[in-house]
Amino acid sequence: MTTTDFDIAICGAGPVGLALALLLVKHGAPAGRIVLVDAKPLETASQDPRSIALSYGSRQILENIGAWPVVADAIHQIHVSRRGHFGRTIIDREEYGVPALGYVARYGSLVSTLAALADRNAVVTLRPVLVASSIERDEEVELRCADGKAFTAQIMVQAEGGVFSEQATKSVSRDYDQTAVIAHVVCSKPVAHRAFERFTEEGPLALLPQDDGYAMVWCARPANAARLAALPDTEFLVELERAFGSRLGRFTKVSPRAAFPLGLNAHAAVSSRTVAIGNAAQTLHPVAGQGMNLGLRDAAVLARLLAREATPEMLQQFIRLRQTDRKLTITLTDALARIFASAPDGALSQSALGFSLALVDALKPAKRLLAEHMLFGSRQ
Repeated sequence: MTTTDFDIAICGAGPVGLALALLLVKHGAPAGRIVLVDAKPLETASQDPRSIALSYGSRQILENIGAWPVVADAIHQIHVSRRGHFGRTIIDREEYGVPALGYVARYGSLVSTLAALADRNAVVTLRPVLVASSIERDEEVELRCADGKAFTAQIMVQAEGGVFSEQATKSVSRDYDQTAVIAHVVCSKPVAHRAFERFTEEGPLALLPQDDGYAMVWCARPANAARLAALPDTEFLVELERAFGSRLGRFTKVSPRAAFPLGLNAHAAVSSRTVAIGNAAQTLHPVAGQGMNLGLRDAAVLARLLAREATPEMLQQFIRLRQTDRKLTITLTDALARIFASAPDGALSQSALGFSLALVDALKPAKRLLAEHMLFGSRQ
């Protein structure tokens, strides 16, 4: 006999938390026994202009819950290169038999779509409500809210991770000494459906096709990033063209810029009745755009298990099933962030890095393994 208020409480109603709730319902879990709790009003989350990269595998997850199509720009090719040095690789959708390698969407638009579906499926949603603390007991977890209210659940899922600079340090942690400057830029010669990942001496510079231009993520040393973020638009565009090159012609327009520190912060541990997924479990460097996609894969596996039975045994099984994918993705992004972005600027090291990119392009099996992991992760 059920004695808790809910079977599953999900703290964080961003894309990963919302997707988990909808996947649970898809797998047969009663919607009225699932509660989503988020400190932000839906209106605030829906207006979040940040761009997110969704892999083709993430599209399949969203299709499974009826959340596709969303407003997004398709990526057909990814051009990876090293600034000012020999070596590059191109990943093309035709090599992998998919309609797109990935998509560039806006965070707020995806939240709006998923929240509407959760409401339509009668998932209980509490907004704006801050979970101030939780107490785990043998048979339940009690969640206490800042407004004084409390409720119980059999399982609590932490799906609200925040950004690296605001997190408590986890067991696997690394400060990359980089800050990401993000903005939307327009250029004179855009290449339709092609994304660019350009490695510079201070960090990767990514341009993802979106709307009339590109969503830009420029990773640089903190002092330089602060300088770039504060530059007048015309001066910033000159610096961007100097860093990226003339492949897209001239950069002609840039939106207001934002900046945030970058780091790795991950911890796979699980308690008896509490588990973390997405950014709450692993915050990654944005290189290769894997953070959101890893979180959605977390949600897909956890939903399949908890829909069978919301028990501590299912949480332990979840950790076992997700170990390989999480470890490989963390290792991949960490290596790219550290090796390509942090190498000394000597001729030998720069040539070696350029040769590495050329080697990846020439070794088709290695290139396919890399691309397929970015597309789908390690499937369970």
